[in-house]
Amino acid sequence: MKSKILQIAKFLFFLLLGILLLIYAFRDIHLSDLWEGLKKTRLFWVFLALLIGGISHISRAYRWILLIKHLGYNPSVRNTFYALMAGYLANLALPRLGEITRCGSLHKTDKIPVDSLLGTVIAERMSDLLILILLIMSVFFLKMKFFGEFLNQHIFFPFLNKFETFFGLPAFLWIVLVLLLVAAYLIYRLLRESLMKYLFFRRVSAIKNNLIKGLKTVFLMPDKGLFLLHTVIIWFMYFLMAYLIFFALEPTSILKPLDALFIMTIGSIGMTAPVQGGIGAYHWIVSSGLTLYGITREEGLVFATVAHGSQTIMVILLGAISFFLIFLTAKRQKQSG
Repeated sequence: MKSKILQIAKFLFFLLLGILLLIYAFRDIHLSDLWEGLKKTRLFWVFLALLIGGISHISRAYRWILLIKHLGYNPSVRNTFYALMAGYLANLALPRLGEITRCGSLHKTDKIPVDSLLGTVIAERMSDLLILILLIMSVFFLKMKFFGEFLNQHIFFPFLNKFETFFGLPAFLWIVLVLLLVAAYLIYRLLRESLMKYLFFRRVSAIKNNLIKGLKTVFLMPDKGLFLLHTVIIWFMYFLMAYLIFFALEPTSILKPLDALFIMTIGSIGMTAPVQGGIGAYHWIVSSGLTLYGITREEGLVFATVAHGSQTIMVILLGAISFFLIFLTAKRQKQSG
């Protein structure tokens, strides 16, 4: 009962945070004007961008399989894709729930240990984080004067300011916390043999070992070239999606490929915010970025709404279908087994 209440509380907290970000993003904007801008959307380009988005999801499923194969399992592309989309749908309910959901879904259909799968998901996230950092650096140096001010004012400085009092705690308290964690780890290492007598610590140790095993897959897997290729495909598809959506609206149709790279990069930063599906954070940061090109905040919000809304609808549809097919597959296997 307590866990359910906690889950509901988390859902409501992050939902409220997303709503507050949306309110902040749409402040002083007349909804009637926003609706008029949305009605002028050229749907052909939106559907084309969604098709490109579907390709990126399929490529991501293939990339995940490369990591899983190194663990000694060989799930089908179909089941892996279903698990991936189910995870994306779960992220709309609660941030970071998708990572656990996709692992649990693939466990149901292919009987792969969840903790091992979590290691591969963490490895995936680390790879994508590295790509995002490289993109931020690339965009910053390609047009330092143009983009530098935006990144400093909206990304780097706010991050540093928040770090100083992260979640309301002064920096020295976080230093003390880190030292306590290090001390706890050292004590654990010293008393490890004695602690292994207890079931709880044996389970924690097994989970840790499986996570490390999953993380090592990126460095030990034989198909590093394929992994890199799919990573490039995924992010190139993201870039194409941003560029194609430009043509869906008149104010953004004059923007260039390098501009799409910038919008994709800051949009990806917005999507990493701890709110359901990046709602609010994506709208705010993308509409702010588009003002650099002389596009009004209202026009920028129309673009952000079209880009984010179309992707969200696709995730809801594919995610719901995937959940249903995962249930059917697991039920069929149970009956046959």
